[in-house]
Amino acid sequence: MLVLLPPSEGKASSGRGAPLKPESLSLPGLAEARAAVLDELVELCASDEEKARQVLGLSEGLRGEVAKNVELRTAGARPAGEVYTGVLYDALGLATLDAAARKRAGRSLLVFSGLWGAVRVTDRIPSYRCSMGVKLPGLGALSGHWRTAMASVLPEAAGTGLVLDLRSAAYASAWKPRGEVAGRTATVRVLHAPTRKVVSHFNKATKGRIVRSLLEAGAEPASPGELAGTLRELGYVVEDGGKPGALDVLVDEIH
Repeated sequence: MLVLLPPSEGKASSGRGAPLKPESLSLPGLAEARAAVLDELVELCASDEEKARQVLGLSEGLRGEVAKNVELRTAGARPAGEVYTGVLYDALGLATLDAAARKRAGRSLLVFSGLWGAVRVTDRIPSYRCSMGVKLPGLGALSGHWRTAMASVLPEAAGTGLVLDLRSAAYASAWKPRGEVAGRTATVRVLHAPTRKVVSHFNKATKGRIVRSLLEAGAEPASPGELAGTLRELGYVVEDGGKPGALDVLVDEIH
């Protein structure tokens, strides 16, 4: 099973670890595309702070994020699972998983990123600021940049099992499963049971809990149908989402 996750907008500080080693990152087929984004992002942030702030869509209060990007090659790196924070990652709670579940997380979780394309939670990266919605002056829209690079790399990473796609729309645009892979790809929508309305903030928390439950159970569903059955066994209320591979998870309490 491969689980596709969005990153978090907020990120933990880089810390004092060894700096980034690009050659050590998973999915080496993305190395050239990563280098192109890293080079342009660092140059932009180092040469024109105001332009960089505008390109990255940062408010005045987040101006310090530009300086963070200048130091990407020398800042301390730590596992991506520690760098990404926020609602989904808090609910997932990677640090509190037992050893077996953490091993499964390292093997099955793939986090999409405007800067790195996609990384595993065990890949060591520095803290950064660069969303998939950014348009760099030289490379253009990052979603398009990554779409080309991922076309050959991601199908191989998907293997032969279920692909559970929990990405937000901006990150999903960088790679869309096609053909045989699409047939074994599942998506999840979280609905408030009494109203059948989509929840937003709590959507992330529920998805984080779902991933944690699957990791703790050692579940390896091979299809969207098997995933629905597995989630029901784990205590979730699941309905058909009305589209191929789509599942609705219903929650009574929004928390």
